[in-house]
Amino acid sequence: MQKPASMADAQDFFKPLNDVIGKAIALTEGRRPDYFNHVKSVADSLTALAWVGFLGKDCGMSFPTAHVEESWQMAEFYNNKVLVEYRNKDPDHVEWAKALKELYMPGLRDYVKEHYPLGPSWGPVGGAPVSQPKVTAPAPKAPGVKAPPPPALPSAPLFSTEKSPKSSQPKVGMSAVFQEISSGKTVTSGLRKVTDDMKTKNRSDRSGVVSSTTAAPAAAPVATPEKTSRAGSFSFKSGPPKLELQMGRKWVVENQVGKKNLAIDDCDARQSVYVYGCKDSVLQVNGKVNNITVDKCTKVGIVFKDVVAAFEVVNCNGVEVQCQGTAPTISIDNTSGCQLYLSNDSLGTSITSAKSSEINVMVPSGATDGDWVEHALPQQYIHSFKDGQFITSPVSHSGA
Repeated sequence: MQKPASMADAQDFFKPLNDVIGKAIALTEGRRPDYFNHVKSVADSLTALAWVGFLGKDCGMSFPTAHVEESWQMAEFYNNKVLVEYRNKDPDHVEWAKALKELYMPGLRDYVKEHYPLGPSWGPVGGAPVSQPKVTAPAPKAPGVKAPPPPALPSAPLFSTEKSPKSSQPKVGMSAVFQEISSGKTVTSGLRKVTDDMKTKNRSDRSGVVSSTTAAPAAAPVATPEKTSRAGSFSFKSGPPKLELQMGRKWVVENQVGKKNLAIDDCDARQSVYVYGCKDSVLQVNGKVNNITVDKCTKVGIVFKDVVAAFEVVNCNGVEVQCQGTAPTISIDNTSGCQLYLSNDSLGTSITSAKSSEINVMVPSGATDGDWVEHALPQQYIHSFKDGQFITSPVSHSGA
């Protein structure tokens, strides 16, 4: 197979794969189906198949193995939702979610890592495809003459009454010690005798302190290893910064540190945005996209206009999000510190939070001065058992 001469040729070459991924993503748009998390996890995982589009380190894609891992990270969020939702309801859904993960991790990842770590094997540009060497079947060997069977061993009794000869090798270790003791020799002749003046009852000094004249030489001090703090030994491993569109479907923003002017301008409703591993940065999405996911980011600001499906914050710390348009769902999971600004058009959004703290939602006030009204979402709840079921209500603190 010939290697595409340019990225334009590559787009035409991979068009069938892009069409399949586009159809899968289209199933998640608009009104959510009954098994949205199932469909979403499959649709997001299909981008892992785009590893075949790796044309070299300058093509704008990660290496095939890393691309498969990064693609599954986005799909794993919805796959975990399936595991949590059906963990105690239906084991078939749990097995399905586990099988989907094993298909990519480690299935596809290990296959690509073993056979195509540097991408597909292409033929020369503009040349003939690389031909595989022909394998010729080995010529059948001529039947040889069978060797005569070995002569039968002489019969011998299973148990022999003859004693085995003793080994002439001298014994070593504890065997030699016990042998010397049992030999009856004067093995104690070399031991020191305890005289009367050495007995405790005859000693004038019975304090138990050994005198300096008979004291053994002091042992050399043993150097103790210094205690080292592990706080400074931990280092955050991050890859190269990225802001790119992969396979025309997913905007990837990764490992951006201290960048306050990141922007995505040329986007449409069929594309998704995945922000991962960024710190102290600000990203502005100027357009309508399908969904936005912010994962493992610290002190990051996101400004967006419209999303078709959902805006999600996962495993983050100290993020600020501003919605200038509409968003049907905003999900906050395992996050500490989230400041959310809603516009008048997005006041009807549904906010879902789990394992998160310090979530504040800012909504515009009714006045014309443009001020914001802050609402803190509760993070403590009271569960009361009444009438055969548990009733959950947030904890309210009232001052005197």
